[in-house]
Amino acid sequence: MLPKPPQQLHHAQSDFSDWFAWRTTRFLRFLADTFFAGRYGNRAVVLETVAAVPGMVGGALIHLKSLRSMKDDEGWIRTLLDEAENERMHLMTFIHIAQPSQLERAMVMLAQGIFYNLFFLLYLVSARTAHRLVGYFEEEAVYSYTEYLAGIDSGQYENVAAPQVAIDYWKLPAGARLRDVILLIRDDEAGHRDVNHNFADRLSR
Repeated sequence: MLPKPPQQLHHAQSDFSDWFAWRTTRFLRFLADTFFAGRYGNRAVVLETVAAVPGMVGGALIHLKSLRSMKDDEGWIRTLLDEAENERMHLMTFIHIAQPSQLERAMVMLAQGIFYNLFFLLYLVSARTAHRLVGYFEEEAVYSYTEYLAGIDSGQYENVAAPQVAIDYWKLPAGARLRDVILLIRDDEAGHRDVNHNFADRLSR
């Protein structure tokens, strides 16, 4: 049995925007499963690189919109930039754990370049769909990290010592292990899931 995740919320698709975001997420999940199989640490390196993009893109575009309209952003900018920074720290953590190869580093560069531009265009066309897409991404992230925890608990993956960067960022005790870090990362992803689905809902009104 998989370790119980934070409340596993799933936003049901109600229109084409939601359907597009959900099907895109499932397609990307298929690619990740096919390429990385059970190598969750290596998968996390590539996916966290992509995951750190939406918050920065959304924050920048809302910042510019706030300047143009001369209206308050209602806290969206800080929320999205904090999300981007949090995802970047996930990446910094898994770099120490997975030790990505040169091929995987090249994939990171390619994936980031493609995704940044596509997400930027999507946000310009439909910010609602962009936030819904991120919400679905984070649903999958919660599930993936739950699978990772199950692998650690079963002995499939070694419960190595937590990297110092993770200990410093999450203020963990000196003897913290990988399992402790993944639990915190999974909670982070659940929070990002709820924030982005909420933003998408607010843009629907």
